[in-house]
Amino acid sequence: MTNGTTDTTRAAVLVDAVALAAELAGDEPPVLLDVRWALGRSDGHEQYLAGHLPGAVYVDLDSELAAPPSVAAGRHPLPDVAALEAAARRWGVREGAPVVAYDASGGTSAARAWWLLRWAGVADVRLLDGGLAAWSAAGLSLEPGEVTPEPGDVVLTPGALPTIDADDAAAWPHEGTLLDARAAERYAGEVEPVDPRAGHIPGAVSAPTAQNLADDGTFLPADALTERFRALRAAAGAPVAVYCGSGVTAAHQVAALASIGVEAALYPGSWSQWSSDPDRPVATGS
Repeated sequence: MTNGTTDTTRAAVLVDAVALAAELAGDEPPVLLDVRWALGRSDGHEQYLAGHLPGAVYVDLDSELAAPPSVAAGRHPLPDVAALEAAARRWGVREGAPVVAYDASGGTSAARAWWLLRWAGVADVRLLDGGLAAWSAAGLSLEPGEVTPEPGDVVLTPGALPTIDADDAAAWPHEGTLLDARAAERYAGEVEPVDPRAGHIPGAVSAPTAQNLADDGTFLPADALTERFRALRAAAGAPVAVYCGSGVTAAHQVAALASIGVEAALYPGSWSQWSSDPDRPVATGS
């Protein structure tokens, strides 16, 4: 890939704070989605109310970006597309309008909104690179309170990004690369704070999502990401799929790969679904 192609590919996934501020001041500002969420916390909306990017709408990951949890489908099943469309319209997403999602955790929760909208056919969705911290570091202001936008008219159709199910995940390592985006100690089975069994899908490769990011919470440069994923046997043209605990941070991995031109499928049920099925084998160790 030439540098120009690399830059264009990355720009289709990520936008920096200064560029986003310029777009917001333009004639067709993007819809801003604030997706603050963290496992085990429920104060994302309170954080949003205290201060968010001007005009941003709060998105609840648990209730709007996922169906109710179940043993059969996992902790964050994909939402019904009609429910997602209704939510996206509440957020003010219009047909053909750009969307930018952000959070306060390096994009690890905002990527769920990025992936779902892309999967549902919205072409222009990006992540704010570095999220809230990058915006503040650029000297840009926040505003408090709730934002209620004019309703949008977007029409969503699922299937624009690839997904796999548990049977596909079982077979995937024989034909391609299956990346486990959880922390290394969860992959190894040393700890399991949430799901029924500890370990990983046999044949999966450990690829912690946190290693997609630099110390400041922005995505690593394209050449560093390319080198990272090449070492994990995840390169353009190779069959790549990703899972995590419940399909949330795996979306961040899919975004990181997309930023360097590698298409990856998402296993939405992820470990929460796999580990709940006693008939599915579990591997441990590094």
